[in-house]
Amino acid sequence: MKIALMDSGIGLLAAAAAVRRLRPDADLVVSSDPDGRPWGPRTPADLTERALSVARAAAAHRPDALIVACNTASVHALDTLRAALEPAIPVIGTVPAIKPAAAAGGRVAIWATPATTGSTYQRGLIRDFAAGARVTEVPCPGLADAVEAADDAAVTAAVAAAAALTPADVTDVVLGCTHYELVEGPIRAALAARTRGAELVYHGSAEPVAVQALRRLGLRPEPELPRTGGLAVLRSGRAGTLPAAALAYAEGRLLVGEGAPVG
Repeated sequence: MKIALMDSGIGLLAAAAAVRRLRPDADLVVSSDPDGRPWGPRTPADLTERALSVARAAAAHRPDALIVACNTASVHALDTLRAALEPAIPVIGTVPAIKPAAAAGGRVAIWATPATTGSTYQRGLIRDFAAGARVTEVPCPGLADAVEAADDAAVTAAVAAAAALTPADVTDVVLGCTHYELVEGPIRAALAARTRGAELVYHGSAEPVAVQALRRLGLRPEPELPRTGGLAVLRSGRAGTLPAAALAYAEGRLLVGEGAPVG
């Protein structure tokens, strides 16, 4: 079994690590776009073109499924990617976990990029799945870039700014960008101070999208299997290595632990 994952940068590490934990026997192909990132500021047409190029590079490795491990690409390019690759390769998009976060009817904060915050897409998800909850959209300018660079000081500053915009009575937090799941620890620490230690529930997309990919292949999680899966790294279509910044995160270290080269 081979599963490919794509993103502009290292945000895909969270979903890749989730797949690795659930199916240690799976071969992984991680396809990013260092030549074209960040995708967020691009026009939808330009972003879709970049995403399609990254997806086709992954498809050349003949994966059994492709995970679009990027919220922005899922919003703008998912239909195009599916039209190009399915039915030969199932394409699984990433959706912010707004529905499960709102299920309890509490106070929900959605941390997302400025481009996604307030977007028609996100407002539609809130309308369809969070009608019974109080929802606050929290823009997080600079956070994805800080995570990509593994810049601790910039991450701390961006997280603090977003925490200050988060209601103190929040009960559930949606991490609406795949990059944010890599710094869930600092986010938790900042919001613990903001909410005076209240027990918050955090909702990411990495494990749900990994489970969905397995489901599309008719497979189930088997985390007890031997770790026999390999790793291939593509960078703007070229065979390469994981960026050194990946080692700053537990998810990256999990993949590198298999002997993957880092550059």
